[in-house]
Amino acid sequence: MNPKKTILAVVADQSGEVFEHPDLLMAGMNGMTARAPENDELIPLPAGSRLFTIPDTPPMGLDPATGTVKTVEQLPRSWGGGKIQAVSAFVSPAFTRTLLPAAAYSKKTTELTLWAYTAVGWCVEEERFYVAAVRVDRNTQWQPDHFDDRKLEPLVRQRVAAQPDNRLIEQLSRCALDYHCFAAKNLFYGRWEAPLPCSPICNARCVGCISKQEAPDCCPSSQERLNFVPSVEELCQVAVPHLKTAENAIVSFGQGCEGDPILQTDTICAAVTQMRKQTARGTINFNSNASIPDCIDRLAAAGIDSIRVSMNSVQERYYNAYYRPQGYQFADVIESIRRAKQNGLFTMLNYLVFPGMTDRSDEIDSLIRLIDETQIDLIQMRNLSIDPALYWDALQGSGQGIGLVTMMKKLQDRFPDLQYGYFNRTRETFYPTNPQKKWPIDELP
Repeated sequence: MNPKKTILAVVADQSGEVFEHPDLLMAGMNGMTARAPENDELIPLPAGSRLFTIPDTPPMGLDPATGTVKTVEQLPRSWGGGKIQAVSAFVSPAFTRTLLPAAAYSKKTTELTLWAYTAVGWCVEEERFYVAAVRVDRNTQWQPDHFDDRKLEPLVRQRVAAQPDNRLIEQLSRCALDYHCFAAKNLFYGRWEAPLPCSPICNARCVGCISKQEAPDCCPSSQERLNFVPSVEELCQVAVPHLKTAENAIVSFGQGCEGDPILQTDTICAAVTQMRKQTARGTINFNSNASIPDCIDRLAAAGIDSIRVSMNSVQERYYNAYYRPQGYQFADVIESIRRAKQNGLFTMLNYLVFPGMTDRSDEIDSLIRLIDETQIDLIQMRNLSIDPALYWDALQGSGQGIGLVTMMKKLQDRFPDLQYGYFNRTRETFYPTNPQKKWPIDELP
C-alpha cells in the first residue's frame, strides 16, 4: 500500500449504519494494544467479505495530529452526537487477518458471537474499504461467488431422495442449506473438497467450539453437532462417488459440525480401507486434534493421504487454556505430528491465528522448534473465530507480538520449503513444482 494514502477509522451509529469517521485515522489491535497498521498489514477489502458492528462497544482510532490512540463514545456534534459503535470486517477465506478491530472491549456488555474480528478502515483517495489482512492461499474455489443456493437446493433434494436411508446425506443437506457450509455444498455440486463428519463426541472443550458450547453465559454455537456415528456403508456411499468423479476431489474427516474424528478411528479405518478398494482416485484428508498417536499409525496404514492438526498455540500452557483437553496431553499432539511425517502423510498445521498471541516471540521460537523437529509441510493460517476479549482473558494474554507479516517472513527465511495456505490440498498439489517464492502472495486475484 502507498504510505501516502489516508485510511480513516470506520464506525457505526446506533442503528448500525457504517461510515468513515471524519476526525480519526484507522487503528488496529495486536493483542489488546491499539496501534497504527503497518503498510504491509493492509489490503483492499476482498470480494465476499462482510462488515458488521461490535455492539455497544466504543471504537478506537488515531488522532491525525498527534498519532495517539483515542477512544470515542459519541459521534461528532455536527453529525448529531449520538452513541457510536466499533465496526469489524469478516474477511473472505484465503486471507489471514493481521490486526483485530481497535475497540474498548472492556466496555462491551455481552460475549461476541464466533466470528473472526478484523480491523477495517476507509481509504479516502481510493474511496474503498481496506482491511488488516494478507492473502495466504491462491485457491479461488472457496470464493462465495461459486456458491449459488438457487442452483444448490434442487441438487440437495435430488441426492437426499436418491439415498433416503443414509443419515450422513441428511446431515450434510442441513449443513449445506441451513448452515451454509461450503464443503457440504461442494458435495452436492459434485466437486472439490467434500466433508465426512463422523464423530458426535470430542475429547477437548475448546473455548471457541462452534458445535458445542457448554457454558450458559457464553455465546451460542454456530451449529448443532452431529448426533450419530455414520456406518462404514454410509461413509462410503458419500465418499466413493465423490472420489471417483469430482474435479479436484478431496474428502475430509473432521468438520465443524462434529467433535473429533480421532475418537472414531475404528470406523474411519474400515471406511477408508473400503474406499481405497473401490478407487485410488482423489485425496482422503483427516482434520483432527491428533490427540491419540497410535491412531495416526492406523489411519496412515488404512490409506489417508494427509492430516491437518489443529492448534491455537504450540506452547502447552496456551494450548491447554484454549483446548482444555480431556484425557490426553499436549505431548500426545506433538508425537502425532511426528508419526504423521514418519508415515509419509502430507502434514499440515491448522494454526488458529490471533494477532498478539500467534506472533509473540516465545510462540515463534516454539514454532521454529516444532518445525525443526517434525518437518511440517504446510501451515494453514486460519483466523480464530472468537470474541477477542474472551480469548485474551482465557489465555491470560499480555503485551503484543511482532506482527503476523513479520512473523511469516521470518519463518519463510528460516524454512524455505515451508508452505503457507488456508485450505486443504489435493495430492497433486501437495508440493509445488514451481520453485518460485511461495509467499507473500499478491493481495487480490
